[in-house]
Amino acid sequence: MPEKTKIMGILNVTPDSFYDGGKYFSIEGAVRRAYEIRDEGADIIDVGGESTRPGSKPVDAAEEAGRVIPVIERISSDIGIPISVDTSKRDVAEQALKAGAEIINDISGLTFDEGLADLAAEYGAKIVLAHIKGRPENMQENPVYGDLIGEITSFLGDAASRAVRAGVKKENIIVDPGIGFGKTLEDNYRIISGIKTIKRLGYPVLIGLSRKSLIGKLYSVDSDRLPATIALNAVSIFEGADIIRVHDVSEHMLALAGLEMLKRVS
Repeated sequence: MPEKTKIMGILNVTPDSFYDGGKYFSIEGAVRRAYEIRDEGADIIDVGGESTRPGSKPVDAAEEAGRVIPVIERISSDIGIPISVDTSKRDVAEQALKAGAEIINDISGLTFDEGLADLAAEYGAKIVLAHIKGRPENMQENPVYGDLIGEITSFLGDAASRAVRAGVKKENIIVDPGIGFGKTLEDNYRIISGIKTIKRLGYPVLIGLSRKSLIGKLYSVDSDRLPATIALNAVSIFEGADIIRVHDVSEHMLALAGLEMLKRVS
């Protein structure tokens, strides 16, 4: 029987994330939302303290840690599902692991801070290695590829090899092709079609497309992005995605019930 696709619920403790920035910026609000995400059925909760939307500016490690560490400390003892910290900074990641996180979600695939691999090895943590072209502040400035899926797969393979050399167990590595991170609209859709190729690396594949511009750019006016998010995540699952990272956990749980049944009988 095919393994159940996992849902990673997004908790942005930021004032400026593209969808829910500021909504859970207070510690109390973020803690409440964390338990809601758990109760809605998420398998993992991903806590982030720095917006990585296109054009966003970086924040320093102290500010980022000040946002996420109190939340992780408050929930780690009884949330009952793995906590992921969405960061590319070793210092923030280490504080998060000490506070109870089990996964490092690095949007840079070790290109911003290669020390994250050593840290994951030291703590026995899982690590998500994502592909990015450039940095959030400039990644959408005319990204060009000669062979999109080939370049992404090569980047992720190299990142995984570096992690293994640093001592990370292969079973603790997850790869993410980085939808929206230095990609054109068409590139993002090609990635979804190319998931099977990326899976040949031998690692679980995480897809994070929830409410992103690959959906928003389809519409001439501001429209509800949730229906297309669910539709594209459904396609991603049938292309082989092992984890989907979403804002709307309960809605995806309802959709996944049908998808999991279809996977079982296919």
